[in-house]
Amino acid sequence: MERDSQLELYEAVATRLKEAHSRVRALQVPEGVRMALSRKLLVVTAAAKHDLADAARRLDRLMKDLDEGRFPEGD
Repeated sequence: MERDSQLELYEAVATRLKEAHSRVRALQVPEGVRMALSRKLLVVTAAAKHDLADAARRLDRLMKDLDEGRFPEGD
């Protein structure tokens, strides 16, 4: 039973990561900002390999920032 919930969480995180990548690609922002957002997505992806619940929380924060138009500074 626990494995089923873990698989469901993994599927939800994977689906949301795909959505986040699409949203970042579609943003009309300077390339440095896009790169910073891509790095954040890579961190979430890496976190999902070790701590799925933490990755889901990080992704929630990132998506909220995107929704509210808060973007990291670009290089």
